[in-house]
Order: sequence, then structure tokens, then C-alpha cells
Amino acid sequence: MTLLWFIVGASLVVALAAWSRARRTAKRLERLSEMYWELKYQHGELRVRMQRMTGEAPPPPPQAPAPGPPGEAFVPLNSLAPHRAGPGSPSRTPARWGGDVRGGDPAKH
Repeated sequence: MTLLWFIVGASLVVALAAWSRARRTAKRLERLSEMYWELKYQHGELRVRMQRMTGEAPPPPPQAPAPGPPGEAFVPLNSLAPHRAGPGSPSRTPARWGGDVRGGDPAKH
């Protein structure tokens, strides 16, 4: 029984150490991420200042990506769903998709 309590205590100490290390790592990652974005912003600002000082024209804005091959296209899921019939015709859409399998006007049922 004492061995089990010793294992539980050791596991608790290891878990607390891992949790503490994870917190420190998360805080460090947050600081590094903040420093990265700040540095990226400063780099852009300095690049613009250098372009103004040297008289260079700023680079043109990025263009839209070229369209893919003609065989690839976006197909909305609505176009794949079965079409519902009009108000006077029987619906061929199963009930699980919101249709009426009995067909006809729903007011008559």
C-alpha cells in the first residue's frame, strides 16, 4: 500500500513539473510571437523609409493568383442536392431531406 502512495506522489510531482514547464513554454511562445510581429512591422516601416530616401517607387501591389486549370472548378453543394418539386407536383425528395414522400400538396395531408 505504501508503494502505491509513493507512485501517486511521484506522479503528482511529475505532473506539476510538466504543467509548470508547459506554462513557461506557452508564455515564451507568446513573447516570441509578439516580437516577431513587431519586428515584421518595423521592417516594413524601415523599407518604406528607405524607398522614400532613395527615391525608389514602392513595389506594385500583389496581383490575384492565376486561375487554375480549366478542369478544376468549385462546385457548390447546393447543386448536388436533389431538386425539390414545385407546389403542385409530388416531391421526390425523401423525408429525411425535408421532402414529403407521400407527394402532392402538404396542406391536404
